[in-house]
Amino acid sequence: MKIYTKTGDKGTTALLGGTRVAKSHVRIEAYGTIDELNSHIGLVSDQAVNAKRITMLREIQDRLFTIGATLASDPEKSKVEIPDLLESDVSRLEEDIDSMTAELPEMRSFILPGGHPAVSYCHIARCVCRRAERLAIGLSQDEFVAALVIKYLNRLSDYLFVLSRKMAQELEVDEIPWRPREKKP
Repeated sequence: MKIYTKTGDKGTTALLGGTRVAKSHVRIEAYGTIDELNSHIGLVSDQAVNAKRITMLREIQDRLFTIGATLASDPEKSKVEIPDLLESDVSRLEEDIDSMTAELPEMRSFILPGGHPAVSYCHIARCVCRRAERLAIGLSQDEFVAALVIKYLNRLSDYLFVLSRKMAQELEVDEIPWRPREKKP
């Protein structure tokens, strides 16, 4: 299989189902951002602090491939069978969020991303996840996007935020509270 096909040389690409759209189409932006997020999750999973979470992070990557395939499909023409995204996938994220939160100190302010490169990678993944969510919502205003896709992305960004806090705790680095500058009279 060749990696290049030359079919996109004029700025279009094919969705699953055969429909050709501009590479700048919001659907392409949405699943391209899912791909970007998946790469960031890979970087997060490569951090030593996450060795015990590798199974969960790989599961998240698998779900992101499912979401990417869903978004890459023409909802009216594709006959490609795509693995299911399930409500239990959202529940699994919620269970992990609750488990990590139970071990974290109460949050008393907004937290600045940073403190350790591994923590920062997780915050970047969270931000990319929020962008993917926004793009999926934008796409859903004109074309079909399963509500569960948006729900999963919303919960995943919450998971990544809590994971960044848990990583900071395990790495024994202080969270950096946001202290807004006082307005001068």
